[in-house]
Amino acid sequence: MKKVLITGSSGLIGSEAVNFFLKKKFLVFGIDNDLRSKLFGKKHSTKKFVKDQKKNKNFKFYSINLVNYQTLENLFKKFKFDLIIHTAGQPSHDWSAKDPVFDFKINALATVNLLQLTKLYCSQSVFIFTSTNKVYGELKPKKFKIKELKTRYEAYDKSNNLLLIDEKFPIDDTVHSPFGVSKTSADLMVQEFGKYFKIKSATFRCGCITGPNHQGAELHGFLSYLVNCVVKNKKYKIFGYKGKQVRDNIHSYDLVKMFWEFYKRPGYGEIYNAGGGRKNSISILEAIKLTSKLINKNYKNYQILKQNRKGDHIWYITDYSKFKKKYKNWIITKDIKATIKEIIKTFY
Repeated sequence: MKKVLITGSSGLIGSEAVNFFLKKKFLVFGIDNDLRSKLFGKKHSTKKFVKDQKKNKNFKFYSINLVNYQTLENLFKKFKFDLIIHTAGQPSHDWSAKDPVFDFKINALATVNLLQLTKLYCSQSVFIFTSTNKVYGELKPKKFKIKELKTRYEAYDKSNNLLLIDEKFPIDDTVHSPFGVSKTSADLMVQEFGKYFKIKSATFRCGCITGPNHQGAELHGFLSYLVNCVVKNKKYKIFGYKGKQVRDNIHSYDLVKMFWEFYKRPGYGEIYNAGGGRKNSISILEAIKLTSKLINKNYKNYQILKQNRKGDHIWYITDYSKFKKKYKNWIITKDIKATIKEIIKTFY
């Protein structure tokens, strides 16, 4: 039986990956220490997912701090993994600014630990890392222009064509946030272990990932948190940009399917942008309107603050054509409307 190690196994992407690979008849090893409850409060704990996962005899759970190399090494000595999916991390801009050392250890050092142990104990395995679009920084429009439309901002190239962000977009000379820097460090290390040490690996630079398993909080997981506020008529704060900031969203299931395609036909230190693309892009104002429409409410309990979060994008839409060109079987199966409907159901 094939063995897969999934870090952050009770988080949004990790729990999706656990379910996916159990269905593929893998022996699944999950690592999670419920960091989310520490970062965002006990009500955002992911322990409930662990209880359900443990019901499957092919799931093995370990509460390990990935920064602790020796403890992690004991696991690699005991089991030879065919696939490592590293989704664990500190996901918040705000938290990274409060404690950049803590952030760097979790996002960068933990990734190096996993890569080194992969090289030492299962060098023929496939290593997949969930990076972030924050490697591109705040996207200062030096090579493109931003236009303000009625409900969103939109980006255009020099020829006035609608823009998408591909893997060639520069990562230098911009503000990333400490979170963006720690993830960029890990991103580069995954590439280096692939190119230098010939570890089959890929870094997926993700935009907004969401789905019904997302424990959204004000500081992270905007769509899940937004839907929660609209459904429960809770106050929602919009940080700057008039609420017109744009993100594309990808369902966690469709992201895990990308992992699956890469696992079947891997490369070395590859980079892929992962997101929902233009068809699944939405501004905060548009998301509020769509969610309100889906639940037949006229939600107005939001506040637009003048100041945006430092390092936050005014606009970002993923160009995933590089991945699609190589892995033609992969398609997006859940659009933005269907995804919001799934999230809404979790609150009823």
